[in-house]
Amino acid sequence: MTRASAAEQPVRVGLFGLLGSGNLGNDGSLEAVLGHLRAEHPDAPVDALCGGPEVVTDRYGIPATRLHWYRGEYRTASRAGAIAGKGLGKLVDAVRTAAWVRRHDVVIVPGMGVLEATLPLRPWGFPYALFLLCASGRLFGTRVALVGVGAAPIGNRPTRTLVRWSARLAAYRSYRDAQSRDAMRKMGVRTVRDKVYPDLAFALPTPPSPSPDEPSGPPNTPGTVCVGVMDFHGGNDDRARAEEIHRRYLDGTTRFVRALVEEGRPVRLLTGDACDAPVVTAILEAVGSPLVTAAEVASLADLMKETAAAGSVVATRYHNLVCALKTSTPTLALSYAAKSDALMAEMGLAAYCHPAREVDADRLLAQFRELERRSAELRRTLTERNGAAARRLADQFAELTAAVFPRTARTTADTLTDTTTHTNTTPHTHASTHTHAQSLRETP
Repeated sequence: MTRASAAEQPVRVGLFGLLGSGNLGNDGSLEAVLGHLRAEHPDAPVDALCGGPEVVTDRYGIPATRLHWYRGEYRTASRAGAIAGKGLGKLVDAVRTAAWVRRHDVVIVPGMGVLEATLPLRPWGFPYALFLLCASGRLFGTRVALVGVGAAPIGNRPTRTLVRWSARLAAYRSYRDAQSRDAMRKMGVRTVRDKVYPDLAFALPTPPSPSPDEPSGPPNTPGTVCVGVMDFHGGNDDRARAEEIHRRYLDGTTRFVRALVEEGRPVRLLTGDACDAPVVTAILEAVGSPLVTAAEVASLADLMKETAAAGSVVATRYHNLVCALKTSTPTLALSYAAKSDALMAEMGLAAYCHPAREVDADRLLAQFRELERRSAELRRTLTERNGAAARRLADQFAELTAAVFPRTARTTADTLTDTTTHTNTTPHTHASTHTHAQSLRETP
């Protein structure tokens, strides 16, 4: 193949992560990146290496391969056969991942908390899979981009080592908040050229608020409170008291919902992952009121429709918060990690965080009433912050193109140069972005 014909070949793009596995936030990040690829790189063939390939193919229309060879990867292995299967799977996955990476020019890890351990996590699970991806990318010259990812300090040494080397081997890194970048810097990754942008889910379209007489939308009763729940057992360092943390979270949240119902307030329970269903069931049974209903959601778009129809939101999962904030609905966070606090502060609602590990229903009610008292003011604040987030994410996607689609970036640069020849201006912004992207590719 000649150099000219090689340059005309479309860039082969892979998407990687725990996608299609039941976590709506992960799938929302995938959807945001797919939207960008289809708009800006429509000729690029795209496929995925992911946790739920059937779901990804059915929902998003792209070919997908299972992330792990061993299907019981995320089940606890107690018998000898299961332990042997997991061990063999690690070796097979190294070969499978390398072969998959080699078929691509670019692999994108779309958002997600891939560089953190704020929930229970074993080093030989996803951290090992991410390391295989990034190491294979460096070996075969495939550009691996960690786009808008979350990171946090990690206490477990093997997990921290795998995460640190994954980040170092990636060709491009950006983060969804400043503390994620700071966490990687403290773990020994050079982050001076890495940038921070809003979570990728802020790039998704915002659904219009349903009209009160809309027959098919979520209930739009004035005063409805959406309460987003989570099967929360603490973080990676809380395993010894996981059940105590869960019981305290469930009891406090249930008391809060019951107090709202006693005031005649309709409550709509939301989830963000398939594993949250038992928490919904427990609250429905404990409260036992027709005022409490459970939403059936299959995407972040569904979540946004629910939050747009609500008067206010109290939520635990990070992307429940994102959906509520994106619809400019006054929101209170049951915060289980620093990322939730950072998100709320970025959107102007820092005062409305409550610790998920120690839910105090009385104090939560007091915070909630203050939130509702300032509802009109907070909606204006959120509308302004959402506009700023959309502009920054446009910059994120432009930088991503310059960093990992070099042929496209060069074509764009040539077009800009031709234009400025006639207009007698200089494209400083694009030039600096391209230089920055080139520097990222050269920095391990």
